Amino acid sequence: MNDIGSAWSAKVTVKTEHADAFEQAFSGLAGVVSMYEANPDGFTWTVEGTFDEAPPRAELAERVALAASSLGVAEPDLEIAKIPVKDWLTESAMAFPPLRAGRFYIHGDHIQGPFPPGAIRILVNAATAFGSGHHASTMGCLLALDDLSHRRKTIRRGLDMGAGTAILAIGMAKAWRAPIVAADIDPVAVKVSRYNAARNGVTPLIHAVLSEGCGQREVTRGGPYDVITANILARPLAAMSADLAELLAPGGTLILAGFLRHHEQMVLAPYRMHGLRLVKRYRLAPWTTLVLGK
Repeated sequence: MNDIGSAWSAKVTVKTEHADAFEQAFSGLAGVVSMYEANPDGFTWTVEGTFDEAPPRAELAERVALAASSLGVAEPDLEIAKIPVKDWLTESAMAFPPLRAGRFYIHGDHIQGPFPPGAIRILVNAATAFGSGHHASTMGCLLALDDLSHRRKTIRRGLDMGAGTAILAIGMAKAWRAPIVAADIDPVAVKVSRYNAARNGVTPLIHAVLSEGCGQREVTRGGPYDVITANILARPLAAMSADLAELLAPGGTLILAGFLRHHEQMVLAPYRMHGLRLVKRYRLAPWTTLVLGK
């Protein structure tokens, strides 16, 4: 029987470019899997799974070992510990102060106001799906959207690939009052996106869908899109270049984030091959956000 008021955590710390592979080691076992920076330098990430009861150490260890073997890297230490749920929730709120990015003001339920006049408020609690707005990648996307909303007053439709908590989708919906597709590979993220859309009063504008890629029908049937955000990782973004370029409407804007500065050219090169041009970049060290035009 589970201990009342407690949960379990299992985690590994790996190089940023290996985080996706190790995330798969937890998939299907953990109730929630999250990834976050382990150090301010941005070169290592922690992949963490949370469990309602003690996780299967032997199976997890085997999965971690297989992931390391497939990458040809040393096996990282697997840390498993019991965590008090009450403390975790409290710490999540404490670590989630309000955030300002241009006109966007992101806050949780624990912030009751007063709110900045003229701000576009986005209510999102730090919870299951990735994305509280505090990561530099999300901040770069919000700044890019804010800047674009001043220059472009209307859009027909938008797309948020890898939506997470749907912060960017909600921001687009509120800035332009246009229909937005919020797509994610994680079914938990899709549920959280729908919940957050309702909390922010934009349910009619946000269509949250489960999708393993931007070439799937759930995403393609909504295109072409005037604005696309994709806050993911460097290699998946490079692989998506042809599909995202095709989904972007003529005169549209594509915002790419989720990668370090030294991966910038790796991400940018394939998009240039598909006819997109670099319009602007935001560098929030060591992370980069690229704004591309078609």
